[in-house]
Amino acid sequence: MLKTKLKQLTFLIACAALFNFSSVDSASAKVEGDTIIFGAAVSFTGKYSTNGKHTKNGYDLAVERINAKGGVTVAGKNYKLAVQYYDDESTPARAAALVERLIQQDGIKFLLGPYGSGLTKAIAPVTEKYGIPMVEGNGASRSLFNKGYKYLFAVLSTSEQYLAESISLAAEQAKKAGRDPSTVTVAIAVENDPFSQDIRAGVMDDAKKFGMKVVIDDKLPKELSDMTATLTKVKALKPDVLVVSGHSKGASLVIRQVNEMKVNVPMLAITHCEAADVIGKFGAGAENTLCATQWTETMSYHDDYFGTAMDYFNDFKAKYEYDPPYQAAESTASVQVYVDAIQRAGSFDTDKIRDALAATDLATFYGQIKFSEAGNNIAKPMVLRQVQNGKYVAVAPTKFATVPVVYPRPNF
Repeated sequence: MLKTKLKQLTFLIACAALFNFSSVDSASAKVEGDTIIFGAAVSFTGKYSTNGKHTKNGYDLAVERINAKGGVTVAGKNYKLAVQYYDDESTPARAAALVERLIQQDGIKFLLGPYGSGLTKAIAPVTEKYGIPMVEGNGASRSLFNKGYKYLFAVLSTSEQYLAESISLAAEQAKKAGRDPSTVTVAIAVENDPFSQDIRAGVMDDAKKFGMKVVIDDKLPKELSDMTATLTKVKALKPDVLVVSGHSKGASLVIRQVNEMKVNVPMLAITHCEAADVIGKFGAGAENTLCATQWTETMSYHDDYFGTAMDYFNDFKAKYEYDPPYQAAESTASVQVYVDAIQRAGSFDTDKIRDALAATDLATFYGQIKFSEAGNNIAKPMVLRQVQNGKYVAVAPTKFATVPVVYPRPNF
């Protein structure tokens, strides 16, 4: 009799615990009370810490705004959002271990991405193994989208597109000057990581399309502290275009050393200008640099949470006291996509959410978001902005240009 009562009591306690943990399906998000808990391993320390900060700020602003507007409605009930963070220390192995911890120990079933393609590449097999959806905005490497992953979704344009537009722009400028685009020469210097190597591939493909000659094709040193060897070759060979990708550290390095060494190159196109704060750090030294961006506040995008792209820009700046780089904007958009999918699914079941994510076609302040079967966004273009008079202004593609490009860059 006593054993029977104990069994009944144990069963009731288990049921109560399950009900308190979540009132939804078994394969579902972690819900505590009326709050949905997302998980993210983000770089608060290490070489990606600057962009890790932007990523977290983007997530946090989205959570704050969505909560202020009533949160997420699922099956007639409103829920708030929260994010549980861990510091991945800019290390892929640690990022993968932390995501395993979030899923296995912390019970997190909805993941937001880290900063960077390398870290996303380390995490994706883990989320895939457990069938956990991950929406990310900072892993752009096209190598992420040829593995057959079903649970990975990226709101940003893939990395081979980042600086390819600079080659098209150089071809346009050559034609204006009465030159055949095939006479344009190109120099490339990129970090040896998945993101930057994809950028190289995109530039190489476009250069080949126009018949341009790549005269320098260098890998940046691991420590990203000296580009003297590459820039000495640039001075000697005088290419028309210099393309550089080395995340925030590489952006600062090339602008500093181009100025120190007085390297004259008609077009300098780089990544991570905003994240590296090249205008704040170098002032006039950053003038006429072309900067790849996933998003700019002058674009005519809008949504019901943030209003226009410019409204988002102003709201972010008011809260964090700096201009939002695209890394922050795409992180915010990642949360919006997740919320949209949850509400359309009307459930916290991870497979139902996965299917809703795959069917996304969403207008946001960041741009239109629609995923290919591989999980990358196929609805939003890249933009090139140029530093002119201490400000970033859109110069390409033509449909997004607000002013003409300054070409060639004035010599020292």
